[in-house]
Amino acid sequence: MPVIAVIGEAVADAFLPAEAAGGLDLRITPGGSPANTAVALSRLGTSARFLGRLSTGPLGRLLRGHLTESGVDLSASVDTERKATLAVAALDADGRADYDFYAEGTADWHWTPAELARLAEVPVEAVHTGSLALALPPGAGAIRDALAEARTSATVSVDPNARPGIVDAATYRERLPLWLPLADIVKVSDEDLAYIHPGEDPLDVCDRWHEQGVALVVVTRGGEGATASLRGERVEVPAVPVDLVDTVGAGDSFTAGLLHTLGRLGRLGGRLDALTATELREALDFAALVSARTCATEGANPPWARELAT
Repeated sequence: MPVIAVIGEAVADAFLPAEAAGGLDLRITPGGSPANTAVALSRLGTSARFLGRLSTGPLGRLLRGHLTESGVDLSASVDTERKATLAVAALDADGRADYDFYAEGTADWHWTPAELARLAEVPVEAVHTGSLALALPPGAGAIRDALAEARTSATVSVDPNARPGIVDAATYRERLPLWLPLADIVKVSDEDLAYIHPGEDPLDVCDRWHEQGVALVVVTRGGEGATASLRGERVEVPAVPVDLVDTVGAGDSFTAGLLHTLGRLGRLGGRLDALTATELREALDFAALVSARTCATEGANPPWARELAT
């Protein structure tokens, strides 16, 4: 299997109980979209190398332990005394999370070029990034520069994973054109598109992103499955039925399932020139399965490969 590097935040997710009279008992679990993707990749059997800035405080130790126990390579991550980012989440009746982020001055956003130079220490076939790491200064620009250098030999994957509570839609519209020319794969949810490009047909957005250089755009639609556009060729797959617990981490697990399969098929390491629609469908079907299994558990707890064999 190839080595896939993931750059971005690791966040402590604190879940509010349904009823909280007279005080709150928070359930805190490891999260953060890029960290979730790295965990899911490693559990599926792909060598996942996580470039994160991990706090040395108690929440940072929780995050580090979770990544390590899942087999993620942390040799390129950075230890910092800054506090870990905290996201307080409330789940609605459909298992979707609404987040309040406590991210001002926290560990995840202060990348330097010297820290990101660790990306080049080990050859990788793909680099994935996304979420708040794309949008928040001062680190976003340094990550973009690192991707520009990495794409000479690696496939680049991006998930905007819009966070309305902390980054406004105008910022995404302004910054995505800086990222799209570097990306070979963009995975985006229909909710993200409705926030960033309200009222636009998702397929029209796919075509516009192809014009900016993206070979593969995948739009996930929750229980309605996913639609992919490979240089304009459309492929659709249904969602996998599941007894839903919550959707936390489902999109990140979908991304991991997609990248894992593309790596197994030998399609990572370039611009996806040889990827066929049949192979893409196989990758999407597996991604939908991994995502569904994540939805069957509490929080961002993606399945291990051995669990998918049963």
